[in-house]
Amino acid sequence: MAAASATQLTVNGALKMATTSQAYLEGDKVKETKSLIAELCRHFYNQGWVSGTGGSITIKVHDESVPKSEQLILMSPSGVQKERMVDEDMYIMASDGSILSAPVAKPTPHKPPKCSDCAPLFMKAYQMRNAGAVIHSHGMESCLVTMLNPLAKEFRITHMEMIKGIQGHGYYDELVVPIIENTAYERELTESLAEAIKAYPKTTAVLVRNHGIYVWGDSWISAKTQSECYHYLFDAAIKLHQLGIDWTTPAHGPIQNAKISALAPNDSIKPSRRCIVLDIEGTTTPISFVTDVLFPYARNNVGRHLDATYDSAETKQDIKLLRAQVQQDLENGVAGAVCIPADDAGKMEVIAALVANVEAMIKADRKITALKELQGHIWQTGFQNNELEGLVFDDVPAALEKWTALGIKVYIYSSGSRLAQRLLFGHTKHGDLRKFLYGFFDTTVGNKRETKSYAEITASLGVDNPSEILFVTDVYQEVTAAKAAGLDVIISIRPGNGPLPDNHRFRTVKSFSEI
Repeated sequence: MAAASATQLTVNGALKMATTSQAYLEGDKVKETKSLIAELCRHFYNQGWVSGTGGSITIKVHDESVPKSEQLILMSPSGVQKERMVDEDMYIMASDGSILSAPVAKPTPHKPPKCSDCAPLFMKAYQMRNAGAVIHSHGMESCLVTMLNPLAKEFRITHMEMIKGIQGHGYYDELVVPIIENTAYERELTESLAEAIKAYPKTTAVLVRNHGIYVWGDSWISAKTQSECYHYLFDAAIKLHQLGIDWTTPAHGPIQNAKISALAPNDSIKPSRRCIVLDIEGTTTPISFVTDVLFPYARNNVGRHLDATYDSAETKQDIKLLRAQVQQDLENGVAGAVCIPADDAGKMEVIAALVANVEAMIKADRKITALKELQGHIWQTGFQNNELEGLVFDDVPAALEKWTALGIKVYIYSSGSRLAQRLLFGHTKHGDLRKFLYGFFDTTVGNKRETKSYAEITASLGVDNPSEILFVTDVYQEVTAAKAAGLDVIISIRPGNGPLPDNHRFRTVKSFSEI
């Protein structure tokens, strides 16, 4: 083992010396990337993204002989006219962000060269998402769209063709972009951007209120393409807003009063209600489906899934989350926790320990992110192979369609991962029900039995009053927490649900048709 480690160190050391040598820094690959950044900045200037010296771009030097994590980083400077930049203006940085080469100072009236103020933010995208390029735009659309709702922590849009240009999204999907608050100095945004990247594992962008947007991709082509799509969608949202049309709904149209009257006899749904948040187990779906179908499938396929996908980035991230959770469990003396050996112990040994821990977690029905993320990925394979089919109560599809027609936005909040939620509603005998759903919340917003979780959801949905949100679940403690946050609440009574406390005093329904 020691000899192997020494060899690896020698190889990495030689590679680092080769890529940081003067010959490499002056080589064709670096020169091509410098020219590309200058060209793109001129293009972005014409788009209105980097005017007034604002905005920036950084690209890794693509070299197939160098691992992506070790590739050099080129970055446009700060405070310069982006449309007049030339190749020699670029900073060259090592993979850790240290500066290897800085541009030579130009005569007055040019300012002395300065590395981009965005550098620490760019590094977060490189380190946390293995990006190949990052674009920071000050485009007007990306600024104004954060002002449409000053309290919103997310930008949401669905059923727009250009959503397909965003990595991991399709036409029917809801695109969610986190919004962080601006600061006086760009570098002060670093931690809040990192927190947003961590909280939204699917996002490829973060909006900064009253400021602009950061967009990253696997390559400069991906980053550029997605930036163009994001700006198009922001512009569309602003124009739809001006027309009085809700861009977050599949219909993209105002609801007529006559339609509301026809679909809501006896005023069974209050016009003032804007959102409905639904639990899954015991509410939209029988508890038995989760306990008798989904959980056993995940438990029985943990080893197979880990073995088949062990080297994938997705599974590596799942293993990282499980390692952290198990370490915490061992420190807290949690029953069933088994130490996971280091990677060099061998693939099979690591997988065996992971399987033991996951089986114990499933048996204890633990509501933890590490378990839910892995289960979601296992179920994804099951749904894709038609080994699983989502199950909902028969009254659910009609209710979802009715609420959507009324202009009420329906969301899901479950302890299962967002991926698992989307899979369940996307593969039912009633077809794809995601077209009626506007978003998905999981335990990344907080524990379902804690009031602060519902306060977080309220802030995300951007309603004027928490009472405009109806939360429906079968769990008494969850209803209590949601009510304490000011939400309207209903308890779902379904076959197989657990008993409720006597005199709980909450409204109950046995079917969504009663809501």
